[in-house]
Amino acid sequence: MDGKSLDVAQEKISRLKGIFPEAVTDGKLDWDRLRQALGENLAGGQERYGLSWPGKSEVFRTIQEPTTATLVPAREESIDFDATENVFIEGENLETLKVLQKAYFGKVKVIIIDEPYNTGNDSFIYPDNFTERTDRRREAIANLKPCCTLRYSATHKNLYNLLYCLNPVMAYDLGLVKQIGVTSVISRDDNNAAYVGLEGFSPGKKSISAKISLFVDERNGVVKKTFKLRVGDDLYERSNRREIYRDRFILNAMDAREGYVEFSNGVRVYEGGSQGGLTDEVMKRQIIETVEAHLHKERQLKGPGIKVLSLFFIDRVANYRALDENGAAAKGKFALWFEEAFRALTAGHPENGPYPFSVEQVHNGYFAQDKKGAFRDSSGESKEDDDVFQLIMKDKERLLDPDEPLRFIFSHSALREGWDNPNVFQICTLNETRSDMKKRQEIGRGLRLPVNRDGVRIVDKNINVLTVVANESYEDFARQLQNEIEDECGVQFTGRIRDNREKRQVRLRKGYELDQRFLDLWNRIRTKTVYRVEYRPEELIENASRAIRELPRVSYPVLEISKADLAISEQGVAPRQYGLEKIALKDVHFEIPDVFGYIQGKVALTKQTILQLLLKSGKLDDLLINPQAFLDRVVSVIKGVLNALMIDGIKYETINGQTYEMRIFAEAEIETYLSGLVEVAKPDKTLYNYIQTDSGVERQFAKDCENDDRVELYFKLPSKFTIPTPIGDYNPDWALVLKRDRKIYFVAETKYSLASDDLRRKEEMKLKCGTAHFREFADVEYRSVSAFNDLIDPV
Repeated sequence: MDGKSLDVAQEKISRLKGIFPEAVTDGKLDWDRLRQALGENLAGGQERYGLSWPGKSEVFRTIQEPTTATLVPAREESIDFDATENVFIEGENLETLKVLQKAYFGKVKVIIIDEPYNTGNDSFIYPDNFTERTDRRREAIANLKPCCTLRYSATHKNLYNLLYCLNPVMAYDLGLVKQIGVTSVISRDDNNAAYVGLEGFSPGKKSISAKISLFVDERNGVVKKTFKLRVGDDLYERSNRREIYRDRFILNAMDAREGYVEFSNGVRVYEGGSQGGLTDEVMKRQIIETVEAHLHKERQLKGPGIKVLSLFFIDRVANYRALDENGAAAKGKFALWFEEAFRALTAGHPENGPYPFSVEQVHNGYFAQDKKGAFRDSSGESKEDDDVFQLIMKDKERLLDPDEPLRFIFSHSALREGWDNPNVFQICTLNETRSDMKKRQEIGRGLRLPVNRDGVRIVDKNINVLTVVANESYEDFARQLQNEIEDECGVQFTGRIRDNREKRQVRLRKGYELDQRFLDLWNRIRTKTVYRVEYRPEELIENASRAIRELPRVSYPVLEISKADLAISEQGVAPRQYGLEKIALKDVHFEIPDVFGYIQGKVALTKQTILQLLLKSGKLDDLLINPQAFLDRVVSVIKGVLNALMIDGIKYETINGQTYEMRIFAEAEIETYLSGLVEVAKPDKTLYNYIQTDSGVERQFAKDCENDDRVELYFKLPSKFTIPTPIGDYNPDWALVLKRDRKIYFVAETKYSLASDDLRRKEEMKLKCGTAHFREFADVEYRSVSAFNDLIDPV
C-alpha cells in the first residue's frame, strides 16, 4: 500500500482501458486513438451551456488528487472501541470521503447524511471550502458503493423517496422542541419626530430607487408608509406636507453598494437603519427585556445545572463593535446599553449574591472581519463569513460549559443557517427597521432541547421555553410564523382552509326587470339627490372647545411590552397573551409642528376659529406632552362636532334627470362562500338566487321576509346604491314591498340594536342622513330595525 486514497483519474482510465484497450498506452489515455475508436459518435467544437467560476480548474485538480490522510483512532473519546461496528469520523467533508474510499471501499453498507446541506441544498453547516461543487460530493459518495443512502433534514431541497416526515406541528406536540414565547416591544404615539427608515433598494433597468418609510398624513391620522423614492423626491410632499419634513428632506443621493441615502439637509440613513422616531428606545428596551428574561431563567435553572445562553441578532456591526478615531476597538451603542442593563438588573437582586462574572466577560460578538481586521456587515456568503462561522462552530461546546463566562452572544443577522445551540433560551433581533429575517430561521437557533452539565437532554416542558424578544406585535409574529410553516413545510392548518366547493354563484332572476312590483318600488327610490348644510361658527366653537376640554389628558408616548405564548396545533399558530406593561417616555422632547397648518389640512376652518376654540378649551398644555397625539384628538373632535352640526341641519334635494342605473343589480352578481349566503326558496319574492348577508341579524331578516306572506318583494340594495353624506357615502341595506290594507314601500337598515349607545357614532349620523334623504320620496318609508317585526309594528 502506498498510503494514498483512491486515485479517481486512474480509476476512470482503468475503466476506459477495459472498453477501449487500444486507446490506453503506458497507463495514459491516447486521445487520438480514442477519437478513432468512437468515430462520428464523438462530438466536439460545439458551444454548450456551462458554469464557470474563478478557481474552477484548481478545484477539479483538487478533487482528482489522492490524499495521504488516514483515519486516526481516538480511544479516549470512544465507547466500547474494540467491539463496536459504528465509526464516527470528524473532518473536512471532501477529504473524509477520499479517506473512506481508501479504507472502507466496498465495506460501507449504509450512508447516513445529517444534514445534507453539502449535497445540493441552498445552504450548508459544515465548514469547508467546496460548497459549490455538490455534484462532485454526490459522486464521491456513490464511489463508496453503499447499499443505500439516508438523508435527514428539516429543510430538504429535493424530496427523494420520502420515508418519514416530522413537521413542526408534530415536533411541537411531541415535545421534541422548545415551546415558544414572544415578548413584543412596540412604540405607541411615536409619530412626532421626522422618522426616516431605509428598508432597501430596488434596481431598475435605467435607474435605482430606495425603499424609504416615513410618517404620512392620512385622512384618519398619521400612519407609517413605505415608498419607492428616487433622487429629487421630497419627503415633505410624500408625507402630505407634514411639517416635520419641511426642513430640506429632499433625497439628494443614494448608493446601493455602500448602502445609504442622503438628504439635502445632510441627514444620512443606512440600509436597515433609521433616524427619528423612538427606534433607539425600542431597541434599548428589547435588550433590557432579554437580559431580564435571561437572569430569571438562570435563577429557575440554578438547581438542575443548565447553562443559559442568549443570542442577539443585529443588522449593523457598528452598533455593537466600532472603531474610534484612532482605529482602536470601541463599544457601540448596543454594547453600552447591554452593560448598563446587566449592571442594573444584577444589582436589583442582592438576595442572589454578586454575579460570578464581570459584565465585560459575559458578552461577546461573532462578526466577519476584512483583511485589515475591521469588523463589517456581511451577507452570510463570503470567505470572511466562513471564518466567523468556523469560529462560532468551534466554540459551540465551550459555550455549554457553566464555568465559561460567556452567556450573551451578539452576531450579525446574516449568520448562516446551521449554527444553533440547545441552551439558547432567549433570542433578540435588534433591527433599526422591522426584521425581515424569516421567523423559522430566527427561532431555529434555539429550538433544540437543552442539556445539563453532563450532556443529558432535558425534556421538562416547564423549562423548555424559548423566548423571542421582537420589535413587532406577538400577533404579527404568530401570523408570519404560521404562514412560513404553511409555505415551507407543506402543513395545512385546518382553521385556515376554506373549501372552494362551498362557493356559490349569486345570480339575478331572469325577467326581474319586467316585474311590476320591482318597477313600482325602483321608480320610487332611483332618483339621485344632493345635500346642503347650514351651521353657526359660534356654535361650533362652543361645542368643540367644550368637547376638547372634556377629553382625558393626552398620554406621553409609550413603549408597550406584551408577553405571549405561542400554541402550535393543527388549527394554526395561536398566541395567548399573559402579560402587558406600558412605559411612559416622559423624557423625550419633540418639536411643535405647525398647529394651524395641520388642522386646516383636515377641516376647512379659519385660523381665527381654530385659535378661539383652542384657547377656550384650556388644553394647550397637552401640546407639549405629545404634539401629534394632541392634534389628532383635536381634529377628531372638530370633525365630530362639525359633522353633527351639519347633519342636524342637512337638507336633501332630488336632481332632475339623474338616476341610479338598473345595471348595478347585474354588477352585484358574484361567486362567494356559502357561509355568508341565505338560499332562496321562493324566487318570485326576490331578485337573486341567494341573499348575501353580513350578520346573523341580516340572515334572520332575509328568512323572515321570505316566510311572511305580507312581503310581496324584498331584496338587498346593491353596494353602488349610495346616498351622499358629509361623512361619506351611505349604502342602505334592504328595499321591500309590504301588502297590508295598502301597498307600503320600505327601505330598511338592519342593526343589532336600536339603542343609540350600541351604534357607532358615524353609523348613527348616516342613519340620520338616510332619514333626511328618503323624506324627499313620496310613498317610501325609511326605518332602522333590529328585526323584521319592527317594520310591521307602528313607530
